[in-house]
Amino acid sequence: MADGAGAEAVIARLALRFETGIDAVELATIAQNMHSADPRKTAKLQRIAGLLQRRPEIFATLRKTGAAVRHERGEDETDDAVVKRLAAGFDAAAAISPAASVQLSSLGNEEKLSAATAEIVAWLERRGFTGTDRDILDIGCGIGRFEQALSALSHRIVGIDISVAMISIARRRCAGLGNVEFRPTRGFDLADFRDASLDRVLAVDSFPYLVLAGLAERHFMEIARVLKRPGIAVLLNYSYRGQPALDRADVRNFANANGMQVLVDGEKPFRHWDGDAFLLTISGGTLRPNAGSDAEREKPLDSMKEDKMASGSKKHIGRGSHGKGAGAGAMTDLPKDKIGENAVLSNRDKKQHTKERGLDGNRVKSEQYQDHSADRRPEN
Repeated sequence: MADGAGAEAVIARLALRFETGIDAVELATIAQNMHSADPRKTAKLQRIAGLLQRRPEIFATLRKTGAAVRHERGEDETDDAVVKRLAAGFDAAAAISPAASVQLSSLGNEEKLSAATAEIVAWLERRGFTGTDRDILDIGCGIGRFEQALSALSHRIVGIDISVAMISIARRRCAGLGNVEFRPTRGFDLADFRDASLDRVLAVDSFPYLVLAGLAERHFMEIARVLKRPGIAVLLNYSYRGQPALDRADVRNFANANGMQVLVDGEKPFRHWDGDAFLLTISGGTLRPNAGSDAEREKPLDSMKEDKMASGSKKHIGRGSHGKGAGAGAMTDLPKDKIGENAVLSNRDKKQHTKERGLDGNRVKSEQYQDHSADRRPEN
């Protein structure tokens, strides 16, 4: 709990940790009997215990939903096999609980999901991401929460996902929004989109699965290809490896290799969700990477002072090894004989909404290019 993880996030992480065995009542007893010198931590423990005692069925649902998606990669598993397995897992999770399938820390509560969505959208607005003249691509759109939230703040938004079940839910959720479109994707590239055809690219909790499948580097190249100049890409969570320094190094290296600059480098700007935020730009000119002050970082990117881009370094990437997580903070300090080592896990954070919405807008014109320069690994 040292990093401010909320009670709901801790419960979700416990559900991930204990797919079987210890139940909600037992965990509630452990939390209730724990004490801390910090009264805020003690209060949080009591809140955790109370939630587990009052709603043990929620813990069971979270446990089942989280177990639907396996985050370890088999030794002989191919990239294609990983993507297909993940797609099937997301389909299964969505059938159990659409809300929990995309953010476990919501505990299946749409109000909590709405709060997290609103906070992220407000952050995007402050960063100059939105605009009624801008076309946005949402990689890993889940059940369409950002399409609903951003539709009035963009010219057009297209959501893609490997889960057919989630795409189906998203289309129902967004029925009636003429500037929103959803497309199923194989998850290997962005071949459905032309060069320099999009103003913005958003990826909320989708890159951890690209890292797991060995496709993260390819998607950096693809994002650089489809973005207009100037353009912005936002990645919220890069991996579930639990190694922030390694994540930052990968993002910087892949960005630099593809002519992008990192302006927000793994910050945690959200109160309702613990996702690590990365904001990248690509332009004819250059923008200052990693602006120093919070005030400067909060300015729209178009107004930020130009400077020289940071130099790149050798690329490094590894497989995701942690797991679908809860959406905020680290696991609470429970007894090791019961809980084991603390773990920082994250999750695919998408959210459902209740308004009836749909798909009758203009399709994004697409064209697939063969042997494009973006399909080749940059030379070092």
